[in-house]
Amino acid sequence: MSLTLFYFLAITAIYILMSWSIYIPYRIGQLHFMTIANMAISAYFAALMAITFAWPFWLVLIAGTLLGALIGFLVSFAIGDAPCFAVVIVGFTFIYLTKTIIENVDAFGGPLGIFSIPKVLSSSASNRTLLLIVVYALVLITGFLISRFDHSRLGRASSAIFIDKDLAVSFGVDVKKMGMFLQTWASGIGGMAGVMYAFIMRSISPNHFTFHIVGVCMTMLFVGGYSTLWGALLAAPILWGFPLILPDAVESWNIVIYGVLLIIVLVIKPEGIITRPMVKKLESLLSLNKKKV
Repeated sequence: MSLTLFYFLAITAIYILMSWSIYIPYRIGQLHFMTIANMAISAYFAALMAITFAWPFWLVLIAGTLLGALIGFLVSFAIGDAPCFAVVIVGFTFIYLTKTIIENVDAFGGPLGIFSIPKVLSSSASNRTLLLIVVYALVLITGFLISRFDHSRLGRASSAIFIDKDLAVSFGVDVKKMGMFLQTWASGIGGMAGVMYAFIMRSISPNHFTFHIVGVCMTMLFVGGYSTLWGALLAAPILWGFPLILPDAVESWNIVIYGVLLIIVLVIKPEGIITRPMVKKLESLLSLNKKKV
């Protein structure tokens, strides 16, 4: 497998996970950009543990995921039921603070970052294959859990909160507990993506975890369709791959292209390409075909 194909497939999986980390809290109308900060924190945690203490990859992956979830859980006590705008501000603040702290601490490599993160396997080809298997296994597991959630009673409660918070409360839904649960889950996914990113790239820098990721993930989520997990799954490989085939002079404008595309979609088709009614219709057709068989 060529390096180009490896990085395309691996980073596509990372963007799917990060888009889902924003999708999950948005189920109740919260844009929880703190997951990007969780991604950075867990990536640096993974690099330091692997280099300084020689922790094995599997231990780092579990610990980094739990670290992201723990940070999200602690912060969710303050913003579990906060309005969307407040959650956005907290997320942006955490991204800025995390980047600033990393850049000014020598142990984190300062503005240059950390290099030479150990490979999981000694053979480069085997290492790349293993990482691809792991990251896509995580995508499958995460997608399965999100799908189960969306079809559960909790998923229906989340939809009720998204539509009308006061009405959901009148039905006995605890908005804050739901927000805390979704924010913690999303932060865990962000931490997991950060660990995988560190081992995939084998070097990290503060510039890797900026507001650029917010723009890319927002575009993937809202262009693909924010009401279902399938939107990000469709949009991530297309939107991540498209700038790679552009000429160098145009490729540097990719964030502008993402922004323009996001605006166009929000104006013309606000619900995105894949909508929940579309998914339900497809599920009905599939179940009808199964009955005929």
